[in-house]
This record gives sequence, C-alpha cells and structure tokens, in this order.
Amino acid sequence: MESASRRSLLKAVVLVPVATAALRGAVPSAQAAYEPAYASPPRRFFQPAERTFVEAAVARIIPADDLGPGAKEAGVADFIDHQLAGPYGRAEGWYMQGPWRDGAKEQGYQLKLTPAQLYRQSIAAIEQHLQQAGKKSFPQLDPAAQDELLHAVESGSVAVSQVHLKAWFEMLVRNTVEGFLADPVYGGNQDFIGWRLVGFPGPRYNYVEEVGQHGKRYDMPFVSLAGRDAGVRR
Repeated sequence: MESASRRSLLKAVVLVPVATAALRGAVPSAQAAYEPAYASPPRRFFQPAERTFVEAAVARIIPADDLGPGAKEAGVADFIDHQLAGPYGRAEGWYMQGPWRDGAKEQGYQLKLTPAQLYRQSIAAIEQHLQQAGKKSFPQLDPAAQDELLHAVESGSVAVSQVHLKAWFEMLVRNTVEGFLADPVYGGNQDFIGWRLVGFPGPRYNYVEEVGQHGKRYDMPFVSLAGRDAGVRR
C-alpha cells in the first residue's frame, strides 16, 4: 500500500480533471450547516466487531488529515455494510462457477467466495492471525501497526489457509474509495465529506446559468440525488 495520502489516492479517480479544476476553491465552505434529512443508515451485514474492524481499516486507507475528515468520518463503513447486504455482497449477476484458480489481473475476480463471504472470512482470519501472534485486535493497534499489517496483507505476506487476503484488501480499497465519493444516498460520503474534498457540488438538476461563469464562486449548497439534506447527520 502506498502512503495513506488522501490526495494521492483520490486525485485520479471518478471526476474529470477539467470539471474538478473549474470547481476547486469555488464550493461552499466545509463549515456550512444544513438541516439533516436522516441519521446514519441502519447496519445490515456487519456484526459489531466486524464493523469496528472495517471502520479502523478504512480510516487508514483514507485517513483524516489537514485536508479534512477521512473515510471513517464519512461513514464509509455504512456504505460497505449496505453493499455487502445487497446484490453486490451476494455477487448477483457475477459468474461464480468454477474453475477457481488465480488468473491474470485483467480477468477480474476469480474467487469462489462472494464479496460478503470474503469480507467475513478475511476479517476473522486477520483477527486469528493477530491473536496467534500474541497481538491486540486490529482496531486496538496503534495506527503505525495497523499500517504495517495492511502493507503485509497487500503484499501477500500474511498467509492464511483458504482465504485470499490480498484480493480482499484490493476489494476493501476499491470499496472505500467508492463509499467516500458515492452519492450520500448510498450510505457513505456523509456530510458530503468526499465531495467537499474534490470540489464536486453534487448532481443538481440544472447548471445552465453557471456554465459560462468561469472563475466565479459557486455558492449553491451541496445536493444529493435525494435532495439537499440527504446524507447530512443529525
């Protein structure tokens, strides 16, 4: 895993650079207050210990820093929880028949486990690995030790039977970025934390009046697919 820099992780994903540049520095302040529409969405898949683990892990992938809150504060664990409880977690629409063997990177996901199964088994395997080594549970480790373990998982040097931890880590990173930048209606990006970082004000129905106003501050509030207040905490 490269340095846990939000800037290096997010600078090349999702948004077209030109659009981002046009909005950078011209979005409402992160301190702007909006009336919330609902509290954090209910948990659907994770057991309490699993959720605590995932919150700790995503906090190391996109940590809070001088640019603002990170993945934990943005509710990325909620996003992943919802995804694993739904069609994605069950691998609906995926080809899940054999043979199951390591393929080329371009061939995509090759495991027998669904994403939900891979998360559950990987978390349990890592916790067992730490316990056997006489170490604390992952969420209880200090950030440096958490980073060291995640580096080892990413490199494939943490070997456990019947669980492909490297594939899980790649999925976790991808899901973390997705949850950080997806519309808040899906559970993550709460308080528009991800969009505030990249300078995206949301899918407002009409930008016609702003198209030709280059360099002018954009003062409209952030908006979700579900409306202005969706995704804002109570």
